[in-house]
Amino acid sequence: MQTFHCKPRIFYGDGALEQLGRCQGRSVLVVTDRYFAQSGLAQAVGSRVPGASVTVFSEVTPDPSAELAARGAALCARNGHDVLIALGGGSPMDCAKGIVYVQEQRPLFIAIPTTSGTGSEVTSFSILSHNGVKHPIVDDALLPDWAILDPSLLQQLPQPLIADAGMDVLAHCLEAVASKNASPFSDGYASMAFRWCYQNLPRSYDGDASVRGAVHAAATMAGLAFDHAGLGVSHALAHALGGRFHVAHGRLNGILLPAVLEYNGSTCLGQYAELARVAGIEGGTERLLLRNLITAIKRLRRRLHLPETLTAAGIAPADLDSALDALVTAALADPCCKTNPRTPTRQDLTDLLRQVR
Repeated sequence: MQTFHCKPRIFYGDGALEQLGRCQGRSVLVVTDRYFAQSGLAQAVGSRVPGASVTVFSEVTPDPSAELAARGAALCARNGHDVLIALGGGSPMDCAKGIVYVQEQRPLFIAIPTTSGTGSEVTSFSILSHNGVKHPIVDDALLPDWAILDPSLLQQLPQPLIADAGMDVLAHCLEAVASKNASPFSDGYASMAFRWCYQNLPRSYDGDASVRGAVHAAATMAGLAFDHAGLGVSHALAHALGGRFHVAHGRLNGILLPAVLEYNGSTCLGQYAELARVAGIEGGTERLLLRNLITAIKRLRRRLHLPETLTAAGIAPADLDSALDALVTAALADPCCKTNPRTPTRQDLTDLLRQVR
């Protein structure tokens, strides 16, 4: 037996931020990064809650640490905030989830993504770093109560961020449909998300803001898919590499995906072929569809000016070699490995890393 639940409540489209005006609370904590604090957006978003005081916790950095979340949690408990708003990309979401997780009195938790990639606004996942290792935490208590998807927040996205985040969406879809825990419900979300992202991402990258709402929705649907189905070795390895070398998560998935698709292909050929068909990728047989899917991912990666190897992403081969055992150990311990369609061995993951070096 499997279950499928639909939390959080999602508010989507132009004017979605207006939902904050219906929020009841006396004290708001906005968890964000320095950019949104200095731009004034964090304060402006928090001030949409009628009559509430607003505190901005703007210490979030990429790959937030458990220690950072602990500082935010202490602030939240000390001030008695009854509304917590996560504003930004995956890092503020992860940090905010760590803050909420340890509160005795849980505040209303609202996630407002400003990038279209992690899907964290609808997932029970949080990734926090400690001593250079990313640790995934998975618990339904991490799910936000509300997710607010407002395209007005996406108008000034830089191209590298669009590319990295978009590749993360595609990785979520590709790993969710192949997961051991996939279901018709998760497959439906993953298929629609893959099609919308694959077809609209190049236009968004080129500056067409009219499609960014569709990519934003795709990121959230992909989050719903993988939150229920799970992920795979691409994400397990990306978590390990990101914790060690601090390369953007979506960028790492873009490097890993072609090799991972080939590795998993013998086990889940039909799932990959169906996703290719949904996206408009052609092929007369399932094996040809997989080959064309891999080619399409590589072509899109070049189109978005993303690196094709870890070396091109700035990881020196000697540094990778010296960290190889530790990276494989961390990846094998990652929960994402457990739902990969093939059960990977240490040698399998070592070979994958060497293949993309």
